[in-house]
Formats: sequence, C-alpha cells, structure tokens
Amino acid sequence: MIATLGPTFLRPRFLVADVVRALTLVSVVVASVGWGGTAFPVMALALLGVVVPRMLGLRPAFDVAVCVLVLLAGWSSVLEWYTTVFLWDKFMHVVLTGLLAAVLYVIGADLRAVPAPHGERRVVVAVLALCAGLAVGAVWEMGEWLGHNFVDAKIFVGYDDTIGDLAADGAGGLLVGLGLPWLAARREVVRPG
Repeated sequence: MIATLGPTFLRPRFLVADVVRALTLVSVVVASVGWGGTAFPVMALALLGVVVPRMLGLRPAFDVAVCVLVLLAGWSSVLEWYTTVFLWDKFMHVVLTGLLAAVLYVIGADLRAVPAPHGERRVVVAVLALCAGLAVGAVWEMGEWLGHNFVDAKIFVGYDDTIGDLAADGAGGLLVGLGLPWLAARREVVRPG
C-alpha cells in the first residue's frame, strides 16, 4: 500500500476534486491571514484531508464528496458555524465523519486489518464502519478538548455536545458503511513498475 500512495497521488489524470484541493490550499493562506489564531491549524488539517483521497485513488464521486466536506468543515470552524448555525455541528458529524470512516475503512482493508468491503456481508462492513466512525469521532473530540484547554477557550466543548457528536459519528459511519461496497469500488491505484 505505501509504495502506491505517491504514484497514485501523482497520476496525470485531472479530477474535479483537484479543483477543491487547490481551493483548500488557497484557503490555508486566506484563513490564516484573514482569521489568524486557530485558522491555520484547522485549514492545514483540511489540506491533509483532501490529499489522502487522491493518494488512495478513490472513485471520483467519493473523492469529490470527501474533499468538499473537508473544505466545508474547515471553513465552518473558521467562521464559527458549529456554534452559530443550528444543528450544523451534528450534520457535519454525521456526513463528514461517515465519509472519513469510509476512508479509514478503505485504508484498513488495504492493510488487511478489516475485510474488503465487497468481499464481506454488508452488515459486517456497516458495523465495522460504525466502529471507524466512533474512532474518528473520538479523535475529533479529543482534538476539540485539547484545543479548548491549550489553544483557544472559545472552542466549544461540553459533555452533552461530546456525547451527541459521538452518536452522530457512529450514525454516519453506519450509514456510509452500508454504501461502502459501492464507494470503495473502481479505485485507480498506480502500482510501481
């Protein structure tokens, strides 16, 4: 798997998601200059989030969905939509974390840590994706806690918020897990010669 990441990322094929990747790169600069503070690390993390799908050679629709939602999540943090737009936080936890759980599942399948999504019963894949969603959510919540305590106290954390977010993360993983055989199909991975 490791040997294919670079060649797959550098494959000459242009993808619609590459436009979103370019916008994310520009967003790192714009958000850092315009909003400062926590904007740079948030948008830098978003940049990582849009690079990984290309490295994995994910199908174009999956790639675009992940990239758009990662960029949207980054700007949602910078613009404080998570605390000002009703239920935006929960929506993003369901949709984005679900897709990130699917990306994590694809990586796990490549490493043979979990069964290939098309080679196992759908319910098994969905339950494993639910677990991946909870894992992604746990890391996200720990990051929020660390950010609140050591970076900026304006980062909202709280028991009810954390439990609700984790429930949304699990739901997103479960829902996306049902579609994982389709999402993980038709990958374009470049094998080194």
